[in-house]
Amino acid sequence: MKALFILNGAPYGEERTYNGLRLAGALARKPENEVRVFLLGDAAIAAKNGQQVPTGFYNLQIMINKIVRAGPGRLSVCGTCMDARGMAEAELLPGTHRGTLEELADWTEWAEKILVF
Repeated sequence: MKALFILNGAPYGEERTYNGLRLAGALARKPENEVRVFLLGDAAIAAKNGQQVPTGFYNLQIMINKIVRAGPGRLSVCGTCMDARGMAEAELLPGTHRGTLEELADWTEWAEKILVF
């Protein structure tokens, strides 16, 4: 299955992005699936490198790394959303990249299933 996840929620403080990444990770672990994730809005911050969270709290950086290991080019961060939040491309987690609306449009056409969190 080809699944596209579009995540919009803040990385911490609510659980939409967390739950979307949980499901994306579970699907990415199955070899028959191909998963892509596009981070929009406040979810863009989830791909920031160097996250330090309290002991025992979930870490989205670790969750994103699992998805990235499933294959290159699978996690994109909205460039406009990055700019609005003062994020530079150099701050992104390895294996993620600055994306465009055109890329999201291409991924939407590619996907068999689209899940929005």
